[in-house]
Amino acid sequence: MHFPTYRPRRLRRTETIRAMVRETSLDANDLIYPMFVEFGTGVRREVSSMPGVFNISLDQLPAEIDELKSLGIPAVILFGIPETKDEAGTGAYAEDGIVQQAIRAIKAHAPEFYVITDVCMCEYTSHGHCGALDDDGCVINDVTLELLAQTAVSHAEAGADMVAPSDMMDGRVAAIRAALDAEGFSDVPIMAYSAKYASAYYGPFRDAADSTPAFGDRRGYQMDPANGEEALRETALDIDEGADIVMVKPALAYMDIIRRVKDEFGYPTCAYNVSGEYAMVKAAAANGWIDEKRVVLETLLGFKRAGADLIITYHAKDAARWLKEG
Repeated sequence: MHFPTYRPRRLRRTETIRAMVRETSLDANDLIYPMFVEFGTGVRREVSSMPGVFNISLDQLPAEIDELKSLGIPAVILFGIPETKDEAGTGAYAEDGIVQQAIRAIKAHAPEFYVITDVCMCEYTSHGHCGALDDDGCVINDVTLELLAQTAVSHAEAGADMVAPSDMMDGRVAAIRAALDAEGFSDVPIMAYSAKYASAYYGPFRDAADSTPAFGDRRGYQMDPANGEEALRETALDIDEGADIVMVKPALAYMDIIRRVKDEFGYPTCAYNVSGEYAMVKAAAANGWIDEKRVVLETLLGFKRAGADLIITYHAKDAARWLKEG
């Protein structure tokens, strides 16, 4: 039997040579940790559908940030849970809103720590949709742009390093960029949720953020999971409007979209490893069906291989620990 001159197994024999020829790397610096912050004192309440993830109060933030720093995780993305909600989602852009206070608390404790904020309305509206509604219950795109821009500016004023609009309204990146620039925040970058799908993987997040729509769903403004070309059009729009980083969400079922976005635009690209993806791994690991460490690291490495430069993931703390252990 004839073998080719090139035998791939030669470069797989030992860990040393495997490391030397490894094409893709994963590091704690690639990870962004999502945090759910709410009012109160001494709150550290585990999300029932997301073992190991907690809703926390402002006084818990310093310890959380210290832990993330010790693990080499460079950034958080903040989601806020207000005390009260209303039709206009006023808690999203209130000067003393929960995210605004959380930013100030983190910056007072660790000024150099990088704070990204989710810019959306769904956690703050009484109806759970991502903007202002008309009489028929549909989100009014252009009115919502004004609220999103106001929210982004309020985050920047509180000290946010980056804002991340996740609403999927048409033109929101341009509206936010114009508002930030007008208020003297031209150095604050925008990470756009460019290809955000109307996915079934978001369920546990809605438990944590109390953001389930009171009626209907979000398919009228989030993307159809069947569409790939549309993701490229959405991403092109966001780049043209001034996005500094583009994102694909969810990540696991959309690694083809991550690859296509990276190949098409060559832009800094973030993958959001969402709550449902996290919960499935945790449930399987709890039942002894998988090796959690290996599955998590393999999945995150897969996002990097697909083209992601950054990964938002609830696994960040565990992944960083495992990476430290080698």
